[in-house]
Amino acid sequence: MTGKTHLIGGIIACQAADIFLFQNEGQIGYYAAGLIGALIPDICHTHSKIGRRLPFLSKIVSTLFGHRTFTHSLLFLLLINLLFLYFFPEQEGLRLGFLIGMISHYILDALTVRGIRLLYPATFRFRLARFRTGGVIESILLGVLVLTICFLYIGYQ
Repeated sequence: MTGKTHLIGGIIACQAADIFLFQNEGQIGYYAAGLIGALIPDICHTHSKIGRRLPFLSKIVSTLFGHRTFTHSLLFLLLINLLFLYFFPEQEGLRLGFLIGMISHYILDALTVRGIRLLYPATFRFRLARFRTGGVIESILLGVLVLTICFLYIGYQ
């Protein structure tokens, strides 16, 4: 999926969790963390939105792991969670937003032809569908996601 689809997916995931799990308590930091979390797994891809912003780090991660491996795994999700708990134990909203954004990224990339290596270092690729990144189906999905944001916002204010 492209960066814009990941950003919209991250917002929807945070919005849905906020409405259905947290009773609309999410603060701006929670949503900002969700946006960053929705992009961070693609640090392994030097041409991604996040990879272009952090080229040195992206090149290192890409060289060490390749694309859609470690940074798209449950192991990486666990590592990020532990880092938040250790360095920012008081920032529950930021931690949850970041993790929810990452999970939305995983789900969206699992819809693509390449899938993700969710159980890295195992080589099995997890796929929910086989859409092409940047294709017509992704454009339709992006439109549906934008409408979903509007529905959730209007319906649960």
